[in-house]
Amino acid sequence: MTFSVAVIGAGVMGHGIAQSMALSGTNVNLYDLNREALIKARSAIEKNLNLFVKYKLIEPSQREMVLKRVHFSNHLENCLVNSNYIIEAIPEIVDLKWGLYSTLEKICSEDTIIASNTSTIPLTTLTQHSLVPERFIIAHFLNPAPLVPLVEVVKQDITSKATIQKTLTLLEKIGKSPVLLKKEVPGFIANRLQAAVLREAFSLMNEGVADAADLDSVMKNGPGFRWAFIGPIETADFGGLDTWKRVLDNLSGDLNNSAKAPEMLNELVKHNHLGVKTGNGIYNYEDVSIEKRVLERDESFLNLLKLKEKKISTHL
Repeated sequence: MTFSVAVIGAGVMGHGIAQSMALSGTNVNLYDLNREALIKARSAIEKNLNLFVKYKLIEPSQREMVLKRVHFSNHLENCLVNSNYIIEAIPEIVDLKWGLYSTLEKICSEDTIIASNTSTIPLTTLTQHSLVPERFIIAHFLNPAPLVPLVEVVKQDITSKATIQKTLTLLEKIGKSPVLLKKEVPGFIANRLQAAVLREAFSLMNEGVADAADLDSVMKNGPGFRWAFIGPIETADFGGLDTWKRVLDNLSGDLNNSAKAPEMLNELVKHNHLGVKTGNGIYNYEDVSIEKRVLERDESFLNLLKLKEKKISTHL
């Protein structure tokens, strides 16, 4: 039987994951209850593939072949019939996920792996009501899924070795850089590191040290520039551990250690200033073309992807 992946949920992450699979030569069944979501997903994939053609990651003739590998459906059982691997990318509401898993386990054979793209919910929580918890795993893609190489893989003690190995093999096949967490922790790795930086950035804004644009500039042109090729641990090794010991000794006591989100962020959320999605956040996007900004972001990521020589596995 031909290997096929079912992606449940056609939102931003779902259609991005589906595209990543299709680029690798894998057939994908993309499911969503909402027909409109499926229409938007197809349009988004088409636009993204145009960028891949523009940046010579695929040939123009390959674009249609990739599209043909993605099958859009709002009938769950039809979507699962020939699927050997399932990736759930529905909203981060645990009751919704439990309901979906209950349905999936009634339909799928016991050897079908069920992966969640969750970025926040522990695997032990996700599998509380599962009949076969050892076939569940977390495969956390980062947005935009077709462009960011990292996928965090989270297991628990009872996760089968076959589930882990098949997940890592699949992710490597589609050109990703999977990282298997040795143990489950809240926020996994990427969000913990991002949260630590963001907490300090908000603190520096609040103290009047710098505004948002300057803080973003520091990260893009300083640490972020380095971290694209050598991570923070390698940076410490290159800089000298004796030097970084002094830095941490001198700074640790002054770093922000707030236990909750800052009041500034609470106020923005309270007034529905949520960023790009509402046209206003820390920056104002009311007179800005969001579509253009997203395109500029993705083109920058594609340039970086090419620079890092991450080959996209097409097998076309």
